[in-house]
Amino acid sequence: MALTKTEGAKLSQDMLLRGVIETIVKESQILNFLPFMEVTGTSVSYVREATMPAASFYAVGDDWTEATPTFSRTSATLTILGGDADVDNFLQQTFSSVNDLEAEVIANRAKAIAHRFSECFITGDGTSNTFKGVDSLIPAGQTLSMGTNGAALTFDKLDELIDAVKPGKPELLLMSKRTRRKLKSLRRGDSISYEMQLNAFGQMVETYDGIPIVVDDFVPDNQTQGSGSNLSSIYAMKFGIGTGLMGLENGGIQIERVGELETKDATRTRIKWYCGLALYSELGAAKLTGITGA
Repeated sequence: MALTKTEGAKLSQDMLLRGVIETIVKESQILNFLPFMEVTGTSVSYVREATMPAASFYAVGDDWTEATPTFSRTSATLTILGGDADVDNFLQQTFSSVNDLEAEVIANRAKAIAHRFSECFITGDGTSNTFKGVDSLIPAGQTLSMGTNGAALTFDKLDELIDAVKPGKPELLLMSKRTRRKLKSLRRGDSISYEMQLNAFGQMVETYDGIPIVVDDFVPDNQTQGSGSNLSSIYAMKFGIGTGLMGLENGGIQIERVGELETKDATRTRIKWYCGLALYSELGAAKLTGITGA
C-alpha cells in the first residue's frame, strides 16, 4: 500500500516519531503529495512502456499481423538521508520546562532532513550519495522550453506543459516563488480570479486549471540556458505506480536512540531515512525550462 508521509504519520503510535514525520512533512511541501512504496533490498527495478503496439483496419479475409509493445527497464537505488541530534545533558536538565530542549533539537534536525529531501527531489543527480530528482528523471521528450535563451512565462506555454502529462492532467505544479509571482501578475493582467482549495493541513492553496500550485524554495532561479542566466523551471507531475512519480523507502523515517556519548556529557538521537525516487511513466512528469524573472 502506497501512503503519503502525511497519512503515514497518522498511523504511528510513537509520539516522537509522529512529531518528526509531521515536522518533515510541514517543512517539505512535496511530501503532502508524494506517495511512498516499501522497497525490499537496496534498489528497485521496474519496466516502463516505450511504444504501444500498432492497431490497423482489415478487410474481410485479410491476413492479420501481430504487433507487440516495447518496454524499457530502469532502476532506482535507495540512499541514506539523516542526521544526529545531540543534546547536552547539563542544558537539558537545567533548561526551562516551557520548551523541552531535546524536542527543539530533534525538531531542528527533522527540518534539516526535510529541506535536504526537497532539494534532492528537484536537483538530485544520483552522485555524492543522492538519489535522482525530477531534473534528472524527466526525459528530454517531456522537457519544454521558453526559448533558446529563455523568455517570460506565458499562459500558452503553461497549458502546453500541462498537456504534456498524460493521461489526464497533472496532480501538481511545482515552481519557485519568483515564478509564482509572475503567474499571479499574468492573472491580474487578464483579470483572471485566483483558484483556491484546501490542502491536507486545512490551508488554502492556489491552483491553476484546478491543479494545486506548490511553491518550493529549492526550485532554483539561477539556471542557465543558451546565453540566458538566472532562469527557472516549472514541474508538472502525476503520482503513483504505473502513472508517475513514486517515493521509495525501506522502513520509513526511523528514530534511533544512540544514547550517552563517551567523550562528552550529551545524549544522541539519530534520525534516518532510507529513501529514493522513481518515475514509473515517462509521460507522468514534464518540465518547462528557461523562465525569466521579468
